[in-house]
Amino acid sequence: MRINKYLAERGVASRRVCDKIIADGKVMLNGRIAKVGDDVREGDEVIYEGAVISKMPTYRYLMMNKPKGYVCTVEDDRDRKTVMQLLPEGQGRLYPVGRLDYDTEGLLLLTNDGDLTFRLTHPKNEIPKTYLVRIDGSISEQTLNRLRTGIELDGKMTAKSKIKVVETNKDFTKLHVTITEGRNRQIRRMFEAVEKEVTFLKRISIGDLSLKSLQRGKTRELTIEEVYYLKNL
Repeated sequence: MRINKYLAERGVASRRVCDKIIADGKVMLNGRIAKVGDDVREGDEVIYEGAVISKMPTYRYLMMNKPKGYVCTVEDDRDRKTVMQLLPEGQGRLYPVGRLDYDTEGLLLLTNDGDLTFRLTHPKNEIPKTYLVRIDGSISEQTLNRLRTGIELDGKMTAKSKIKVVETNKDFTKLHVTITEGRNRQIRRMFEAVEKEVTFLKRISIGDLSLKSLQRGKTRELTIEEVYYLKNL
């Protein structure tokens, strides 16, 4: 993180004023006078006017295989179970990245890295998320093409999606659906719009990051490589 942003986020002054403070030689970085454009990394010591500015936060990145029956909030005013109750003790302050519906399960990320959360959830970044969807009965290719092209929800068309049938018989059809948006109950509502009810919904991947063998209700730390991948997705 650039040192002017680091100081600004810790309430020293605006970025512009922080640039002047740094240029005037009033900030020390690891025992030397800081320069405009310096980067601050985890573990660095920044001193301004003799006071040590709080060190860089230690970011945490967890993957959870969320079960149905939990909401993706820190607290719930309806007293429903939240995904935070599934975390092992001592995890510190973490927040869900986006949301999965109460009845939806699958891949959920939790972190205290606000920049990554913004990157993965803002529609402009078009981060692909793939879901395993089950519906009763069969579905025609014509209907699938309607879904792929876009469905009107709340007066606005959904972005194009990728849909692949992975299993079908007279009783049910399973599909992989990849979307780049995150509207409220989007996949369920897309299928409702073509008179098909989703009976099972599970997020199985974000980009190429997948659950693999992570058991339902369990969590694990992301690897350094996985974090790098998400930040550059």
